Amino acid sequence: MLRVTEIFASIQGETSFVGLPFAFVRLTGCNLRCRYCDTTYAYEGGEDFSLKEVVSRVELFGITRVTVTGGEPLLQPEAFRLVETFLDRGFTVLVETNGTVPLAPLDPRAVKVMDVKCPGSGEERKMLWDNFSALTPRDEVKFVVASEEDYRYAKEIIGRYCAKSSFAVLISPAFGFLAPETLAGWMVGDGLSARFQLQLHKLVWGPGARGV
Repeated sequence: MLRVTEIFASIQGETSFVGLPFAFVRLTGCNLRCRYCDTTYAYEGGEDFSLKEVVSRVELFGITRVTVTGGEPLLQPEAFRLVETFLDRGFTVLVETNGTVPLAPLDPRAVKVMDVKCPGSGEERKMLWDNFSALTPRDEVKFVVASEEDYRYAKEIIGRYCAKSSFAVLISPAFGFLAPETLAGWMVGDGLSARFQLQLHKLVWGPGARGV
């Protein structure tokens, strides 16, 4: 069984797949409490679904791209089999993870999107740095930046773990904490080897909308 907060279809708001229609499976539960978290409603609650039922609901959308997210989806052991099942059925699968759960057991066909926690999150010390060795060129690393301190931290981590790697590096301002133009200015000034991104779904539907 899987504990599920919501299953919905929307536009992918982040990652290198931004703007494409996706199905989303948001699993319940998280081992972090980031200060700027925008999905606190996924910390607890949810409903129990069988793996078969989750897959069936996603297939009804008629979209062959799915994001498995949370919370932290990989806290649920059955999430690994869910990802494998989607892949076997021909889906493009993104797995959004906070980087505190070992990624090596995840099916290598999935696109891992690892969110590296900066000091502004209050959870930066919980990262499993060995997870960088499990990333492949298909994967992505994301930084959410809430301050200049966070930006300097992200620069340091990018230099240490990402400079000689071929996976995508994404950096975005924490919504409501840092002005997008400020972050963009820092990145341009430094010639940072990362892609600036905004949360497109919040611009389209507003920051408080759920199921989008």
